[in-house]
Amino acid sequence: MNRIFFAFFFLLISISSEAQIHEFGVFLGGSNFIGDIGPTDYIAPKKPAFGLLYKWNRSPRHTWRFSYMQTRLSSYDEDSDMESRIERDFRFKNDIQEFSAGLEFDFFDFDLHDSQPKFTPYVFTGLSYLRYDSLYFQNGVYKKDSSRGTIAIPMIVGFKGRIFETFVLGFEVGARTTLADDIDGSAPRSSKYSNQKFGNLTSKDWYVFTGITLTYTFGDKPCFCAD
Repeated sequence: MNRIFFAFFFLLISISSEAQIHEFGVFLGGSNFIGDIGPTDYIAPKKPAFGLLYKWNRSPRHTWRFSYMQTRLSSYDEDSDMESRIERDFRFKNDIQEFSAGLEFDFFDFDLHDSQPKFTPYVFTGLSYLRYDSLYFQNGVYKKDSSRGTIAIPMIVGFKGRIFETFVLGFEVGARTTLADDIDGSAPRSSKYSNQKFGNLTSKDWYVFTGITLTYTFGDKPCFCAD
């Protein structure tokens, strides 16, 4: 896994463009799963999550954002408020790695060329590629079938501000809706386990990252003002 971090780091610092400002930093927080096992709370960080971020500020309102995130998703029926799930008493864990790219939109001008304090709420969306283990259940116990990949759509809302001139601190909550339904083992992909499906087969798996971001700004600072 360390090789992924180093490859991501060297790839991003090799990107340069005059009259632009770049950000590189980290995400630290927690994750929770929303699916056919466990509670259905939307924001309930359960397991540690961390990642790397790169941002390329194209204007005071628009930023291209690229990230790598990882966590261990887990959920337990005993934590649910649904009696049927509590009686079933299933549980699972699944390590995931996510690569994302998309556009971040700031509600207020976030011109890092301006020396004045800057704060703004923001939203982000784009496209994510997710690596995970396809699971299935046998005698009430989850088992790993094979490593899989799927597409997810991130929907993030947050608030950020510049601190100490060259750092940007933010807080965000980001839900991801995936094209998979076997992250929790409720709908295994393999036809060998098709008779082991359970839960709502028309609803796909979701997961949420909640936490803080801290990025360091570098590169030539642009002046977005008119000449």
